Amino acid sequence: MTTVVSDTGVGPLLRGWREQRRLSQLELALRADSSARHISFVETGRSRPSEEMVLRLAEHLEVPVRERNALLLAAGYAPRYAESPLDAPRLETLRAGIERLLQGYEPFPALVVDGSYTVVAANRAIGLLLDGLPEHLLTPPLNAMRITLHPEGLAPRIRNLPEWRGHLLHQMERQIGLARSESLRALYAEVTAYPLPPGADDGCGPGAPGPEDVYPYFALPLRIEHDGRVLSFVSSISTFNTPLDVTVAELAIETFLPADPATVAYLQALPAFSG
Repeated sequence: MTTVVSDTGVGPLLRGWREQRRLSQLELALRADSSARHISFVETGRSRPSEEMVLRLAEHLEVPVRERNALLLAAGYAPRYAESPLDAPRLETLRAGIERLLQGYEPFPALVVDGSYTVVAANRAIGLLLDGLPEHLLTPPLNAMRITLHPEGLAPRIRNLPEWRGHLLHQMERQIGLARSESLRALYAEVTAYPLPPGADDGCGPGAPGPEDVYPYFALPLRIEHDGRVLSFVSSISTFNTPLDVTVAELAIETFLPADPATVAYLQALPAFSG
């Protein structure tokens, strides 16, 4: 994911983010302890904002960390946030902490993805769910959205595919609205074009409720077949508070909590996790 800096200055960039957030100049000014007149002058180029003002406006506009660097560059300031490779020495503590978290969550699935849903870490329970998928989907770099929605991936195994697919696409749409990432847009276009497995779009087949669908789920579950059983999970996504590095800002940890007692019992009894 690369940042493209406009040569038109910081004003139009800030105006674009403000309009995307559907805020008036007055609303933004009130949030940022400024004035609508000053916001107008900044957006039209009549006034050059200070570095502090750029960062303050970016915060209230919920501009992603990567794009905050672009705003600073467009305003004539140095980028504030580093972009470290995930294997950089300065992130060693982060990597170790993530690894402990993923291992500690077993036997339940957990993984870490970047801003384009590339899988950067996963535990053994995720590998369990991916067992039997074709090699071309498992060749690094793995992409969580591609693996889940591809017709040769997990899609045929997901019992409630229309609902789960809708949830994932909505999640991507929201992220595209926040990040304005071309790579994410390309991935979205790719996965939305995937054909659904036979029967998944008409209320029949793997997407239809069966006699076992009687458990009172507390959130939309991922219901997926594995080795002749239907496992049920609800997902939770965590990000890092106030990140100061672009790479860290774009990481998301997704954990899958068992949604019924049968799923808990099955995973805990697996030889890989019961010893």
